[in-house]
Amino acid sequence: MTDLVPAPDSSEAIARDIAANIAEQRLPPGAKLPEEALARVYQVSRTKIRSALLMLAKDKLVDLVPDKGAFVCKPTVEETRNIFFVRRTLEVAMVREFVARATAPDYDRLEAHLQAERQALKDNNMQVRSTLLSDFHILLAKIVGNDVLTDILEKLAGRSALITMLYQSTRDAACSSEEHSAFIAAARAGDVERAVELMGHHLQHVEQALMFEPPSGPRKDLLRELLL
Repeated sequence: MTDLVPAPDSSEAIARDIAANIAEQRLPPGAKLPEEALARVYQVSRTKIRSALLMLAKDKLVDLVPDKGAFVCKPTVEETRNIFFVRRTLEVAMVREFVARATAPDYDRLEAHLQAERQALKDNNMQVRSTLLSDFHILLAKIVGNDVLTDILEKLAGRSALITMLYQSTRDAACSSEEHSAFIAAARAGDVERAVELMGHHLQHVEQALMFEPPSGPRKDLLRELLL
């Protein structure tokens, strides 16, 4: 699991840690999450693990299958379309509020984030790159200051990471970072309509680049490897 010292010991903290592993693509769609093994990893009771899994199921990150156990969710094509529809609806609407509220220090934070994206791309660090590209949208919501919106986008980001893993995109990740940069330039210039247009185009581009075909070759169950 993630390198946390000490290890999470509450159901809420365990749920957050597992969610982080899913969002960071350390756990693939369909990976089984056995209670007994998780209890050993986190050194807690199975009761706490069961509670954490229930929280993750509520957030649609985990499927609880009767008599079989818990599994990382495998979004369907229809679910994928619905998730991106919701993201476009929320994030395009968020842009106007962002442009109205963002300050110079906020833009400095975003520029620093863009630099981190570019470094991850340069380093070919797929895990960090994916997390940073997703976190860019969450950062916008945090700048807007809407806690409810931020919470929703954080959950959608986790599900979007699953989609990226399940439906591998051929789109160059650098294009996504470039689109982030173009959006920031328009927003900083106060061009609200252009910023709205760019955000809608960006999210549509991400969705259209997904390939709805079964992935070729086996996928590693990282949790299982960690438990060996």
